[in-house]
Amino acid sequence: MKVTILANYAPHAAKGLMQGSDRQAAVKALFESVGGKVSSVMFTRGIYDVVVNGEVPDQSAGIGMSLAVRASGSLTEMVVLEELDMKAVLAAAKKAAGAYKPAG
Repeated sequence: MKVTILANYAPHAAKGLMQGSDRQAAVKALFESVGGKVSSVMFTRGIYDVVVNGEVPDQSAGIGMSLAVRASGSLTEMVVLEELDMKAVLAAAKKAAGAYKPAG
């Protein structure tokens, strides 16, 4: 499953980054720990400090990875976007739309 992570560093983590902490290596190790693979790590200017693209075996691996990072306190914000199978989503939406009766 492909994922994109958008994140902002906490002040103490930004300080570590400035002191030479190799975040690309850390992100690679994180993904590999759950059987995943990093495609890219981009440090960005704007709303987010870093954008990571990669793959994880399944949703549990992605959520577990996210939980571990959040628990570390190194980020003030983290958004994890999962790639969707739109054919399957649309098929479910069509079934649900046929069964759903709106109020009023």
